Amino acid sequence: QVQLVESGGGLVQAGGSLRLSCSASGSIFSINAMGWYRQAPGKQRELVARITSGGSTNYADSVAGRFTISRDNAKNTVYLQMNSLKPEDTAVYYCNAYYNSVFESWGQGTQVTVSS
Repeated sequence: QVQLVESGGGLVQAGGSLRLSCSASGSIFSINAMGWYRQAPGKQRELVARITSGGSTNYADSVAGRFTISRDNAKNTVYLQMNSLKPEDTAVYYCNAYYNSVFESWGQGTQVTVSS
């Protein structure tokens, strides 16, 4: 199994920046990809950014060019650098790990609030 712990959410003004962190533990060598998802009130959870074990990344159109996903293999940590934040980025952000090509783990979520 893979366990995930997120940190770094908070309140920021529009145009500001935040960096989210997700630390993985457990069967980390079985991880195929890690990603960040978000869920705003009344909306479905959506993919924000994803990075594979090979280093390939993909982003939602709404965040491309503003957000960057990266990883530090030595620390078993994935980051989401969020710049030029907008009020519509307000959501609970969840870290996700896809491992053994079958299973998924989720973090507990961290709130990001962007004020206008």
